[in-house]
Amino acid sequence: MPETNRTRSSQDAALPRGVTDPLLWRAAYDVAAAHRPDAAGRCSSLLCAGRPAPCEPLDAARRAMRLAGDAGRRAEPDTRVGAQRRRAA
Repeated sequence: MPETNRTRSSQDAALPRGVTDPLLWRAAYDVAAAHRPDAAGRCSSLLCAGRPAPCEPLDAARRAMRLAGDAGRRAEPDTRVGAQRRRAA
């Protein structure tokens, strides 16, 4: 059986302080990472077929990342190492 566990980019990303919904933040982070603009300013995701950036999924991911945090607190990077962050999330 093939290995189905894949490491997503959000697994190694520092969870900002003030995030109240880590699952939403990490899911949105992965979408944002998949829809980064290329050098020509177009979405690099195959799902967007080269549409100009920012595409709708990237806008939605950015909005979700903001909603996942506590608006009353300033988001600061979490300085814990990867394994500690994963345990905390």
